[in-house]
Amino acid sequence: MDKGMDQDEGRYKRNYPISWDQLHRDAKALSWRLHDLKTTWKSIVAVTRGGLVPAAIIARELGIHHIDTVCIKSYDWKNQGEPIILKNIEGDGEGLLIIDDLVDTGSTARVVRNMLPKAYFAAVYAKPEGKPLVDVHVTEVGQDTWILFPWDSESRFVEPIAGN
Repeated sequence: MDKGMDQDEGRYKRNYPISWDQLHRDAKALSWRLHDLKTTWKSIVAVTRGGLVPAAIIARELGIHHIDTVCIKSYDWKNQGEPIILKNIEGDGEGLLIIDDLVDTGSTARVVRNMLPKAYFAAVYAKPEGKPLVDVHVTEVGQDTWILFPWDSESRFVEPIAGN
């Protein structure tokens, strides 16, 4: 297991690595679900930083050209802390589509929901604790799973599960 994950008091027992190709496929699958809603959004709001890449893919697929961000810091490389709002969005969220890569414990999603209560919230990946806070997602993983996004990793040798 990655050293960063086992330092988080054993909270993460599994790794779920996501490749760039898989992320693109999953974001496109989310785009299909959003397109099927037959809704026209005024703008996409990406939750930074993780929501930036999926938001770009979804914006392309849905033909949305206006993209904004809410900036909330809740993670460092190994721990989740209290969310800190770095950049807000004015209004109540009417006509906005919020995109994030992952809803985990829901702490960031709660902040965004309170900020933009009328927005539609979509995440590519969801964990059980955060899932009720989003309107739609594509893939659910266990709460004890660390999702290793492609922007947080590089290819390297990994020991076999059973050892040598």
